[in-house]
Amino acid sequence: MPVIATPDAFNQEDLFVDLGSVVGHSLYLKCEGFNFAGSIKLKAAAAMVAAAECEGRLRPGSTLLESSSGNLGVALSMIAASRGYRFLCVTDSRCNLASRQLMEALGSCVHVIAEPDATGGYLAARIEYVRELCAEDERYVWLNQYENAANWQAHHLTTAPAIARQFPRLDVLFVGAGTTGTLMGCARYFRDRDSSVRIVAVDSVGSVTFGGPPGPRMLPGLGTSVRPPLLDESYVDDVVCVAEADAVRTCHDLARRGFLFGGSTGTVVSGATSWLAEHDTDGLTAVAIAPDLGERYLDTVYQTNWLYGVYGHDVLGTDDLSTGTRSA
Repeated sequence: MPVIATPDAFNQEDLFVDLGSVVGHSLYLKCEGFNFAGSIKLKAAAAMVAAAECEGRLRPGSTLLESSSGNLGVALSMIAASRGYRFLCVTDSRCNLASRQLMEALGSCVHVIAEPDATGGYLAARIEYVRELCAEDERYVWLNQYENAANWQAHHLTTAPAIARQFPRLDVLFVGAGTTGTLMGCARYFRDRDSSVRIVAVDSVGSVTFGGPPGPRMLPGLGTSVRPPLLDESYVDDVVCVAEADAVRTCHDLARRGFLFGGSTGTVVSGATSWLAEHDTDGLTAVAIAPDLGERYLDTVYQTNWLYGVYGHDVLGTDDLSTGTRSA
């Protein structure tokens, strides 16, 4: 029985779901939402805070500052509360209400950017506001998840080794791309081991991460409107871009099997399913990383009025993930 003194000391690292009967292909889903922060972002948050403390940038009286679409903000709120720091999260209007409420319940302040930057979208607008705050007050400590090496190093030390332990003969790994911290940490780990594991990045349609045209995106988490500085495409073997409507349908298909996951997980599973359907997968061992659970998406992904308003009334037709068919 684990006994912990701080909330970031616990994370269920070795839970995998066999999705073969759901998607029609051999696919194991690494579930990262079973910790007190509720997402994989706990790892990056803890690593970045620890690095800032070791560097002497984060001291008593400092105020943590970060731009986040939700999950990292919740993780940092939890860590800040446990360590006695103040925390200000700069987010935007796409952030789930539940995430904002969680941050505030943990004692953090939340600033919502209402208008996107003309060229860089909401992300650029959030970062610009963060830079302005830092210039005004030296007590702010910006962790900068977009350029912070501790972001990807956290997954190099934890996430990837846990996958390798459970699947020593892994053939392909599907990783969602946001800041690309998880992607780069896992990809570098397997490359460092001189592994033949194929790394497939899963991105959202409308994201510019891998050079696609910018477009509207309503689901927080994956995708960016500014190319992530952490990204090194030489570590990525393939990229799959998923339309948000497909991610939503995948979430609902998983929920009908009793697995309530978040929008980022729906995106990754949808991308993995489409990739596996197009490749010779006989005998392949494939793993996908599920960044989050679904409770924070009850008022969006799992709320039909919101879905109809954003994606149209046919978004939830009858899907069959194993064949890729859909009827209205």
